[in-house]
Amino acid sequence: MLAVLSLGACATQNSPAPGASTGQASAKQGGKITVVEVNAFNSFNPNTATGNAEINSKVSYPTHSGFYYIDNKLNVVRNEKFGKMEKVSDDPLTVKYTVNDGVKWSDGTPVTAHDLFLQWAAFSAYYSDADPSAKTGTSYFSFAGDPTGLNATEVPTISDNDRTLTLKYTKPFADWEIALGGPAIDVPAHVIAKKAGLADAKALTDLMRGMKKGDPAKPQPANETLKKAAEFYNTGFDTKTLPADTSLFLSNGPYIVKEIVPDQSMTLIRNRDYAWGPTPNADSIVVRYIGSAPAQVQALKNGEADIIAPQASADTIDQLKSVPGATVLQDKQLAYEHLDLNFSGPFADKDVRTAFLLTVPRQDIVDKIVKKLDPEAKPLDSQFFVPAQAAYANSVKDNGSSAYDNVDIDKAKQLLSGKQPEIRIMYNKDSPNRVDMFTLIKESAEKAGFKIVDGGLGRSDWSKALGKGTYDASIFAWSNPGVGVQGVPAIFKAGNDLNYNKFSNEEADKLMDELIGTTDKGKQNEIMTKLDKIVWDSSYGLPLFQNPGVQAYSDKVDGVVYNPMKTGVWWNFWEWSVK
Repeated sequence: MLAVLSLGACATQNSPAPGASTGQASAKQGGKITVVEVNAFNSFNPNTATGNAEINSKVSYPTHSGFYYIDNKLNVVRNEKFGKMEKVSDDPLTVKYTVNDGVKWSDGTPVTAHDLFLQWAAFSAYYSDADPSAKTGTSYFSFAGDPTGLNATEVPTISDNDRTLTLKYTKPFADWEIALGGPAIDVPAHVIAKKAGLADAKALTDLMRGMKKGDPAKPQPANETLKKAAEFYNTGFDTKTLPADTSLFLSNGPYIVKEIVPDQSMTLIRNRDYAWGPTPNADSIVVRYIGSAPAQVQALKNGEADIIAPQASADTIDQLKSVPGATVLQDKQLAYEHLDLNFSGPFADKDVRTAFLLTVPRQDIVDKIVKKLDPEAKPLDSQFFVPAQAAYANSVKDNGSSAYDNVDIDKAKQLLSGKQPEIRIMYNKDSPNRVDMFTLIKESAEKAGFKIVDGGLGRSDWSKALGKGTYDASIFAWSNPGVGVQGVPAIFKAGNDLNYNKFSNEEADKLMDELIGTTDKGKQNEIMTKLDKIVWDSSYGLPLFQNPGVQAYSDKVDGVVYNPMKTGVWWNFWEWSVK
């Protein structure tokens, strides 16, 4: 999932030669590498609210390409073999994207500016005129992010034989460099066009160019063709199996999906036509889904896996020590576990939300789940910063988090005034840590009179339930892409698809609009410090702890480097090699 934790802007650099990150002078070509992930794949479009699961993004990364990627030092690394992205003006902010000749989808269709235009339309909500409160207008594309920055643009122009798209902003935008064209262009415009009954990608672009910008104050009748295209964009790529229709899993990256065993594994094979980015060493990568950490360790020990990223625990580290030849990588992740409450049902009442949060044993959760692995671990007291950042202490000092330092059952009972609300908590029941969190929360909350219902779902289903209104509280983690501030409004701004619990605050929305137009890091921190207090004051939910990270690999492979972001070990997959 997209994260909120702020890291600010990062440096930009050109693409390094393969092997530069790990110091390999040369690497063996060929062979198969098996990687184990916790969750199961369920969508070829990771950009929608329902497809925005971490595993889907990880699969997209080696099967698609774009103008940049983020390395493990949080640098934006340009991939100029794919194309060129250049800021041609500061006032107004204007960015030009040119896809190199020869870049193509695995069906032979060129990747063009029309693919970028579709991504812009989906990410900007430019054509949406929906007003959720009034229940009027049309929301076309689902987007797992915040459209505000890209929405403040003119309709892009296309030139240079359909390979160049120029985007002109009407306002400053802090995250312009990572807003479009990467790290992957996942969805082929020509496929969406045909599913909507149009001739080709250009016809889809022409359709959208002929439409006005959506205005919720003046909603227009829905454009049925664009609605059909958007509906397919939103759900047509969701699957646990390999579709018979090969257009639904086209690649424009180093690997192509060859096979899927539902809820068990996926096989990627080398894209022999790929020549527009770092060249991978391995011929194939098998992705296995194993939720149990001990089972992941056993797979590594048995030679059934080469790289694993199990759920971190002291027991896992102890088990890994018994694996001959295994290298263990440990550090904190740019991700955090949290408990969110819906602003509806029993939690529409702020007193009920506050009462529930007062029962959550955050310190006990840290002590029993994280402490053995990280003796210095403490409950996380900010939704926007991590302890390693200077802004964390300043924000925590006044944000109101101290009210939840300790469980207060008596105060919770006072706020409930005799009520015994039934609360359904949704979480991934295949995650041992989440099961433990649910159990500890349940035991404590029931002491105050809450009736807790177990809403745990399987690993390939729980993320699709987010935001569907089938639960009252949810336990999950946000993972950070590593750069930018767009993750803040993506989750907390009213109306955004990742705002699963329907939090809405007018002052917060204004601050977030200011945030995405602010390039000064100090001012960004000031704005997020104000937001932190607003979120705590609303009884939104609770951050629980920053996730510790564990990644391990066998002595059969080289090139694996720890990465704290959502891409995990995948960030430099092209450098992996079989010894």
